[in-house]
Amino acid sequence: MDVRKLRAGLTAAACMIVLTLSLCACSSEGGKKESVQNYAWPLGTSSPEDTVTQVFAEKFVEEVSRLSDGKMQISIYPNSTIGNDRELLESCKEGDIPFVVQNTAPQVSFMPEMAVFDVPAAFKTIEEARKAVDNPEFYEKIEGIYEENGYHLLGMADQGFRVMTTNKKITAIADFKGQKIRTMENANHLAFWQLLGANPTPMAFSEVYIGLQQNTIDAEENPVEVIVSGKLYEQQDYVVDTNHLPHYISLFISEEFFGEMSAKQQKVITQAAATATSYAREQADIRVEDRMDIMEESGTEVIELSDDLYEKMRELCEPLYQDIREQVGDELVDLYTTNKQ
Repeated sequence: MDVRKLRAGLTAAACMIVLTLSLCACSSEGGKKESVQNYAWPLGTSSPEDTVTQVFAEKFVEEVSRLSDGKMQISIYPNSTIGNDRELLESCKEGDIPFVVQNTAPQVSFMPEMAVFDVPAAFKTIEEARKAVDNPEFYEKIEGIYEENGYHLLGMADQGFRVMTTNKKITAIADFKGQKIRTMENANHLAFWQLLGANPTPMAFSEVYIGLQQNTIDAEENPVEVIVSGKLYEQQDYVVDTNHLPHYISLFISEEFFGEMSAKQQKVITQAAATATSYAREQADIRVEDRMDIMEESGTEVIELSDDLYEKMRELCEPLYQDIREQVGDELVDLYTTNKQ
């Protein structure tokens, strides 16, 4: 018997009991009233605790407790404790787990429109990317997509940009050629590196350090804090500011669960999420700078791409831009990429 699966199943069952006990005390008199919460509601993530994902979740939980005078309590289950990305999405949609904090990349399998966030080299600064997400018209469209799929979007933070680490100095497009780089298992991510001439290789994150150490792969790409927490830079000479994709993190709740809350509870959840989103972004900026310092101090050289090289990357990616437009529609892509100011 798979002990991990058994433990995950028992945890999920416990979560269902928690939700039942937490919501059963609602009074029908005068509409929805606040439930008597006997147990903390679960919030699941697949990320390690030393990440902005955890910071985002912790601030949200803290604010919910503060704004509700301790009447609403949430417990965080990080590092896939109650399910991997796919399992968390499924459980949240079914209402078994109310809250999830998660990167948008795994959501493409459930919500194809999330591929809009796979548009590469769309922004030169993380501030531009955040303005694009916060554009009211675009954000409303994204909220609608979540809702259509059984989720209620509460906020979107980020871990800064994804960047590349390698043992080859990158100063021209030709330098990407043949680089065996580990990527997430996402067709658009793979296509991006192929268009640059690299050889992308999907690989479980747990295998990346050994892969670099044994030269099974030449390079990898991740948010800066993930590169440092995984000590991947120890096996690499260079960190390259490709800044090819913002690493967005979304906080969402089961639409069904949110709908069963009182108006007062919904207000608490919404306000807490807004505060947590701003805080997570601020912390992301601080952590990116700190982690870059750690890598530089270790002897890893940071390479900033020239404007000319960045523009060449964009030109090479034109076929992928068209593919993503076909996947999600022109309107969504245009709203995302043309509202940077």
